[in-house]
Amino acid sequence: MLEVRSLPEIDNAFKSVEVNKSQYLKTKMSRVGETMGPHAIKLEKGAVPDYIKLTKFQDLAWRTMGRYAKTKTNSLQQLDDSLLKAHMKIRPEEYLAYVFMAAIVTAIVGVIIGIVVGVVLFGLMGVGIVMRILVALLASVLLPIMALMMLKGSPAGKAKGRGRDIDKRIAAAMSFISAMASADVNIDVIFKELSRQKAYGEISHEAAWITRDTELLGSDILTAIRKAAKRSPSTKFQDFLQGVITTSTSGGQLKPYFLLKADEYAKENKLALKSQMETLGMLAESFVTVVVAFPLFLVLILAIMAVVGGGDPGFMVMMLYLIVIGMIPISQFGFIFVIWNMSKESAM
Repeated sequence: MLEVRSLPEIDNAFKSVEVNKSQYLKTKMSRVGETMGPHAIKLEKGAVPDYIKLTKFQDLAWRTMGRYAKTKTNSLQQLDDSLLKAHMKIRPEEYLAYVFMAAIVTAIVGVIIGIVVGVVLFGLMGVGIVMRILVALLASVLLPIMALMMLKGSPAGKAKGRGRDIDKRIAAAMSFISAMASADVNIDVIFKELSRQKAYGEISHEAAWITRDTELLGSDILTAIRKAAKRSPSTKFQDFLQGVITTSTSGGQLKPYFLLKADEYAKENKLALKSQMETLGMLAESFVTVVVAFPLFLVLILAIMAVVGGGDPGFMVMMLYLIVIGMIPISQFGFIFVIWNMSKESAM
């Protein structure tokens, strides 16, 4: 049987809701006395806002090439995504203007180098006119093209570097998150504490941006995580954040999900380390064959041929110099760089 209330009672109920409206508009509280959403942020004494400023060259490029850079709408969206994933605090129009200005300056420098080297220096050395013109054209064309390609691809390269750093630290970060979740800590507080752990590299920066969205910009935690998943350069971290959103919206529990992801990433890390050890073993065998045995046999063969007289002695001596001074050191430094790069990627 339905209970029929009088109009004054209904009016009083609405007034009660109107009076206590501030209570219903409050977002979830992570700690006692700490309200998420738009609110005053207490800074340290003497702290001032950190404004993003362009360098003098970037400011000149924006004033000179900014109007032209705005017309390149096809490149701006992709560049904006790369800058966001690379955490480069500059607008895509400003960066594109900087790239164009740098290419123009490099072209001028290339023309000067081409004239000085190709025309003047090679002219004094008696080099043919065709070679002089070719060197001048190469210096004038290749240098600006290389500068344009390198600067334009720099944000994407930095984003990939951040993605690799996230992938190599995600197993340890998942252990931290699962430990916090086991203590029944709220998800927003977990990301806030994760942002303070600088040992996790770029993952702490991603967590800091999530905390910024929730505490400073007033977003709810799921919206902040959804934005972080879109701008993250790591596929693994994107998958983890999307799983957090799916688990939360479907009514699941986050604690078992965090434990499962921590175990999954730990197993993947073990497999990656095993694969790396196999690669290092193969490189060690290749080093012995290519850098130690092959040059030694080549030097012996050339020395015997020079002594026996099976070829030009001057050419043999020159080849020995090239092998000893050029081939052996370059191959050794090449293997050292590859091994150092692998150990750097795997180091925590």
